Amino acid sequence: MTDATAAPETPAKKSRLPLLIGLVLALLLGGGGFFATYSGMILKPGHKDDVAALPAIAFVPLDPLIISLGQGGTRQHLRFQAQLEVDPAHQAEVQLLTPRILDVLNGYLRAVDIAQLEDASALVPLRAQMLRRIQIVTGEGRVRDLLVTEFVLN
Repeated sequence: MTDATAAPETPAKKSRLPLLIGLVLALLLGGGGFFATYSGMILKPGHKDDVAALPAIAFVPLDPLIISLGQGGTRQHLRFQAQLEVDPAHQAEVQLLTPRILDVLNGYLRAVDIAQLEDASALVPLRAQMLRRIQIVTGEGRVRDLLVTEFVLN
C-alpha cells in the first residue's frame, strides 16, 4: 500500500545564476564596446580615409541614334545614346572621329537580334562589343569607356 501521508515531490527550483551571469556579461561587453568607440580605439570621429584624386577624364557625347529593327509589320525602333570617356589629351581626336563611331554603332546595333536587345541582362555584353569596336576605330588608348545614357526599345 502507499503511504497517504507522504508529501508529493516538488520540483527543484531552477537556479538564476546563468541568467545573472548573462546579464553581467552583456553589461560588461556593452560598456566595453561603448568605451572602445568613445575613446577612439575602434572608430575615430572625424577621421576620413585618404581618397585618391580622380584621373583626368573628359567625356565626348555621341548624337542619339534611332535604329529601325525587324521587318514588315513587326518593325521596332531602338533609341540609343551614349558618351565616351576619354583622356583629355585625346578629346579633340575622338570628337573628330565621331561620324565613324556612329557609323560603326549603327551597323552593329542593326545586326543584333531583337531577342538579344529585349533581354535586360544583354546590355553588358552589348556595351563591351560596342566599346571594342569604338576602340578599333579610334585607336588603342584613346577611349576608356562607353557610358550608355539611353537605351530604349519600342
